[in-house]
Amino acid sequence: MIEEVDEALAALVRRDAVPGAGVEVVFDAPTKDWAARRNAPTVSLFLYDLREDLRRRSRGLSNEYGEPESEDGPRPVTARRTPPRWFKLSYMVTAWTARPEDEHRLLSALLRCVLAHEKVPDELLVGSLVDIGLPVPLTVGLPPPEDRSFADVWSALGGELKPSLDIVVSVPIDSRQLVEAGPPVRFGPTIQLSDRDGTASDKAGGPPAPRPNGATGAAAAKGTRVAIKRKRGGRNTS
Repeated sequence: MIEEVDEALAALVRRDAVPGAGVEVVFDAPTKDWAARRNAPTVSLFLYDLREDLRRRSRGLSNEYGEPESEDGPRPVTARRTPPRWFKLSYMVTAWTARPEDEHRLLSALLRCVLAHEKVPDELLVGSLVDIGLPVPLTVGLPPPEDRSFADVWSALGGELKPSLDIVVSVPIDSRQLVEAGPPVRFGPTIQLSDRDGTASDKAGGPPAPRPNGATGAAAAKGTRVAIKRKRGGRNTS
């Protein structure tokens, strides 16, 4: 999944931010030693944080349907699947050239590129990002969480603080938790009445005898006795 987001994000940068400019797009960590080896204009998309987006977590199950048994029949439920989990991939985007002015121009182009899209364009999605069929939101420049600062990231990289963009991609991931559904119900519920001695009125498991036309009340209940005991004043009546 991460490599698919990398591919889509790099394609977006090459297409809309630096088309035909001869700028390299890499995912290397911008350490001090790495920066010293740069000899061409470069954009670094460094993935520095990955965590679940709990605000997007949902509960319940969604149905998966099979083919209907007849042309006009309903589609049976074959399985139930848990909803996807969402994860935020945070990229620290930096520009590397020989002059700070050129780096600022690159950052401006990158900022305009991301601001023009509220999600990763559908035509740039690949693999499981296409299969899951959900949009992939894209944000830039939001304040970092309280437990994280860019100064700490630069300190961990061993480099000097440098202007950068914080791009966050929210990615839906299939949890692959599938619950098989039972066979479809083909018949409705049935009610079986028994005589007072406990023998069933519908013999051999067949359907009960049809009610005569116009029979109501006691006539309709002929042949079947239902004992109802009520306690009144210490005496049972039936």
